[in-house]
Amino acid sequence: MQREFVLANGRRLTLLEGDITQFAVDAMANAANSALAGGGGVDGAIHRAGGPAIMAELDGIRPSIGRLPAGQAVATTAGRLPARYVFHASGPIWHGGARGEPEALASCYRVCLALAEERGLRSVSFPSISTGIYGYPLDLAAPLAVREIVEFLSARAVSVEEVWMVLFDRTTYHAYELALPPNAA
Repeated sequence: MQREFVLANGRRLTLLEGDITQFAVDAMANAANSALAGGGGVDGAIHRAGGPAIMAELDGIRPSIGRLPAGQAVATTAGRLPARYVFHASGPIWHGGARGEPEALASCYRVCLALAEERGLRSVSFPSISTGIYGYPLDLAAPLAVREIVEFLSARAVSVEEVWMVLFDRTTYHAYELALPPNAA
């Protein structure tokens, strides 16, 4: 399944159902934990597919920053992944929405896009950050993610030309499809 939204400036947001580790992009966002220690879900898949070079680089980053606050991200090599970089974003754990979760989740997308822009990258892929074990409701996370990405792509003269939301299953894909602007192709 694939659905594309083309902005007036020609930049694109594309939704895909599949495995994020299989799509060639300049940078791949990772739904990381705050310890940057690898884990399950998409984080585990990225580490398994990318190999030990990713964790080796995180091992060098961790001592200088400690735990990565929710809403922040760090960049590493992509190892064996079909990308140049992995942006490890620490998403918020859902506690009902009154503890800053929406702002932290929005920040994950903004910070990763800013990291891509700083590096002059053209393409970035994202999973659905925080909607797995962290419990962020899909019906709230999807519109927030789509809004942040569309605002970034339309408000700036940026190097990023395409963003891919690579969504693991049909339920997640449909939640993001419903969040697309009404004129999406």
